[in-house]
Amino acid sequence: MATTSIQVPRETRDHLAALAAERGLTLGRLVQQLAAQVLTEAQIAGRLQADRAAARRNMGIDLADEEFDQGPDVLSNICRIAAEKVRAARGTAA
Repeated sequence: MATTSIQVPRETRDHLAALAAERGLTLGRLVQQLAAQVLTEAQIAGRLQADRAAARRNMGIDLADEEFDQGPDVLSNICRIAAEKVRAARGTAA
């Protein structure tokens, strides 16, 4: 695999080196993992289109992109419900 160098402030390099050491990684491997966690706009758009295509296929209906955009935010609703259940199990209020 070809490698390259990047220039960052010394403090950033030291911080990344400390994170890498804590995880038992090389600095290059840490940067590679961090970069893999953040999607580009093109990757996000591609995943969105793939997810919508799967939803259309599984639901058996052909919703337009605009209809998806106007629909409820299902993931946020799932996260909200899960958080409410955790709080209820712990006996804490929202």
